[in-house]
Amino acid sequence: MDNLFIEKTKSTPTVDFNAETGKLKIEGKSYPENAPSFYKPVIDWLENYIKENDGKIEIDFDIIYLNTSTTKIIMSIFNNLNEHFNNGKNIIINWLYDSENEMAQESGEEFAEDLTVPFNLIEKD
Repeated sequence: MDNLFIEKTKSTPTVDFNAETGKLKIEGKSYPENAPSFYKPVIDWLENYIKENDGKIEIDFDIIYLNTSTTKIIMSIFNNLNEHFNNGKNIIINWLYDSENEMAQESGEEFAEDLTVPFNLIEKD
């Protein structure tokens, strides 16, 4: 399976998914005009990767700002990951936030509330 890399723009995050290591990272700001369109290849890649691999999957979300449509998409991604975790997949989600960014911290806390998948809130220096 190929890696997935999407370069960040002013309104979209960097997406860096490594098929060899199972390490996935989404980093930056996320307020695209069309969040479903931007995140579709991310969702498709994740779904295919999870179906094809039994190893550990670790996903780092380092989002410093997200709009409402991104929030809905990310919650959908988390719910899907949660379902795969509940079906035996080894998945870990890391939500990274800057200590001065209360909104990012609160977003992570809200996402984690309804999930059983391991969800780590990690404060960056």
